[in-house]
Amino acid sequence: MTSFITGEDRSQSTLFPERLDDYIHEDNPVRVVDVFVDELNFSELGFKRTVPSHTGCPAYAPATMLKLYLYGYLNRIQSSRRLEREAQRNVELMWLTQRLTPSFKTIADFRKDNPKGIKNVCRTFIELCRQLNLFTEAVIAVDGSKFKAVNNSDRNYTKTNTKRRKEIVEKHIEKYLAKLDAADQDEETEDTASIKDKIATLKSHLAQLESIDATLTKGPEKQVSLTDPDCRAMKTQAIGRTIGYNVQTAVDTKNHIIVGHYVTNSVSDRGELSTIGKQAQDALGQKNITVLADKGYYSGQEIKDCQDVGITPLVPKTDTSGNKKKGLFTKEDFTYDAKKDVYICPANHEIPYSYATVEKGKTILGYLSVITCRDCEIRSQCTTSNVRRIRRWEHEERLDKMEEKLQCNPKSMHLRKCTVEHPFGTIKSWMGATHFLTKRLPNVNTEMSLHVLAYNLKRVLNIIGQSALIEAIRA
Repeated sequence: MTSFITGEDRSQSTLFPERLDDYIHEDNPVRVVDVFVDELNFSELGFKRTVPSHTGCPAYAPATMLKLYLYGYLNRIQSSRRLEREAQRNVELMWLTQRLTPSFKTIADFRKDNPKGIKNVCRTFIELCRQLNLFTEAVIAVDGSKFKAVNNSDRNYTKTNTKRRKEIVEKHIEKYLAKLDAADQDEETEDTASIKDKIATLKSHLAQLESIDATLTKGPEKQVSLTDPDCRAMKTQAIGRTIGYNVQTAVDTKNHIIVGHYVTNSVSDRGELSTIGKQAQDALGQKNITVLADKGYYSGQEIKDCQDVGITPLVPKTDTSGNKKKGLFTKEDFTYDAKKDVYICPANHEIPYSYATVEKGKTILGYLSVITCRDCEIRSQCTTSNVRRIRRWEHEERLDKMEEKLQCNPKSMHLRKCTVEHPFGTIKSWMGATHFLTKRLPNVNTEMSLHVLAYNLKRVLNIIGQSALIEAIRA
């Protein structure tokens, strides 16, 4: 009978110790990280402490720290404490950092102190992808996703939940006051002291809620988060509501590379289209690009801002009117005649231009018909008023043309979904259940930049291979 495979004796010393480089295969992705970081100019990218000081204890080079972080995010190790442990036991990290073992505080401070540099490294890698001709179609899909912050829902306050919490605390105080009266009558001194402590604690909590309520009432913010002041309560389709941040990304539809990203605490995507579109435009180095977005981005002003700088947005129109649920005609049932500047109603009557007004800086044109609606047979299907009013933005012809293009490209929304949803799912899988580990918006932006850099690096490795990427980096 053969025996099991046996290992070497731990106490046996070797005459010729193996080189650390022998443990790292030539096809190991860690070699790409090493080459990419070594080719960076850290002073130009905006990193701090790029020149060693002549006095004091020597610091770790920015290249060493960036290699450590990039390896960590490529292998789902985002915590500075876990990176500290891995640097002491992981052979790949020993090779990458040349057996340097920074403390977790040093590792965390590097990420906190270099947001600009890390962001610029992301841009540098996108420029490398552009040189490799990976962005040839100039079609970008954009989307936003909610990521959880380091803030429990119990530490987030809005006007609604603050009012509810105050009512609950007041009820508890009334209940304990009633118990206190009963205890005083029975002369139970021990229970009285315990009840008084509970009442004092509840009153202290009530005072805190009153202070938060005053902040919500007086200040411009509609929410207050105590652990991370920058995060917000946001609606999500999956779990209904989460306390976190809104991450915006622009993804190339050909190779699924993230060409632009940023983190915001805006609860809606409606005002983000032009910002993420311009970022994608700069990243690709092309003025004329097409941006695909879902109906959550539909905003007339944002679409106009994109078109003004050469971006062609394709965004499905949203119907915010409640007429359809009431069984009434909506604006989509009316046809606009540009030559006559009138709307044609379902009864084939003309509704002429009547007035103009300015709302929130936008010129709105009003169309209404008094005479034709009076004796119309289908007026009950059109409006509950005596006349039918239709409002039109002065630049609405741009939205109509965009809608025509969208109708000519019915597969564009399916392409958007197949492109931009995958990176979000991948990155959230890497993050785990907790998502972001840092607090405050600038730090969260930096953390997201590292995730995007790791995702893009792994994506390009899968597309062109390791040897071609190393050759492009050194070119």
